[in-house]
Amino acid sequence: MQVLGIESSCDESGVALVQWQAAEPPRLLAHALYSQVDMHRAYGGVVPELASRDHIRRVLPLARQVLAEAGSRLGDIDLVAYTRGPGLAGALLIGAGIGCALAAALGKPVLGVHHLEGHLLSPFLSADPPQFPFVALLVSGGHTQLMRVQGVGDYTLLGETIDDAAGEAFDKSAKLLGLGYPGGPALARLAGHGDAHAFTLPRPLLHSGDLDFSFAGLKTAVATQVRKLGLAPSAQQRADLAASTQAAIVEVLVRKSMHALRQTGLARLVVAGGVGANLALRADLNVACAKSGVRVHYPELHLCSDNGAMIALAAAMRVQAGRTIPERGLTFDVKPRWALDAIDGS
Repeated sequence: MQVLGIESSCDESGVALVQWQAAEPPRLLAHALYSQVDMHRAYGGVVPELASRDHIRRVLPLARQVLAEAGSRLGDIDLVAYTRGPGLAGALLIGAGIGCALAAALGKPVLGVHHLEGHLLSPFLSADPPQFPFVALLVSGGHTQLMRVQGVGDYTLLGETIDDAAGEAFDKSAKLLGLGYPGGPALARLAGHGDAHAFTLPRPLLHSGDLDFSFAGLKTAVATQVRKLGLAPSAQQRADLAASTQAAIVEVLVRKSMHALRQTGLARLVVAGGVGANLALRADLNVACAKSGVRVHYPELHLCSDNGAMIALAAAMRVQAGRTIPERGLTFDVKPRWALDAIDGS
């Protein structure tokens, strides 16, 4: 089975071709990604209308590029998959419309995929794929969630953010430090030059006893420290505050993840989503999991951000597991808001 995956939920256009055969691990034949970062940087964040227009320009050329790199033809595609949600409505509609039109033209089935399920399953394309069951830490954009994963489509929500997600805490703190857009990676780079113990920052809900997250208070604490530093903080002060902010976020994510593993009795952790590429988070999770005898799995670094490979993979795995029957025809809808644990009930 060759699956063409299209990702267009926000500010990255991704197309990929994944091959899946029974009794063999999935194989990424080719993938291509176009980031709109440069376009949105001038506005300090994503402009939905501009994002949608840019997806229109990018998806088909990316699809041609992927097919050429894979040495495949349109007729070799067995299934077309697209991101159905969650995400920006206009951006989702571009991918859905192109995906459904392409499938109809080829006489092939089409499948709408949950964006977060794509992230959750993306480590199955890594050199060290996980096995079910496991606890998943999903840290992607506006989402921070802990899930118990029994199998494809069998997800139980253990805890989630009640306000700002970890990615938002990175981005908003970066903006307070004058780092611009996109803030998360910039803050992580600056943190590498700082002292993580220089500032005392809160770890919200760290001792709450549950598996929920809250990062809005941390952002407020960072804003307070920025005001105290005045209009001209030194380069070292900014680096120290970045390091202290990253350390607070990472500690909460690690401690809650280990709590989830103890609560479920599972000994395997999967980390997925854009924040999963953070090297400090990976380092601390590796140490904590090694001490507890837990296996931890990550996507390949180039597959942590939004991409078409995770969408193609999720579609293939759902079909192979019998969780979804692909449709034929041009009728489609998108779901800008879509809970992952309710995926099969919608």
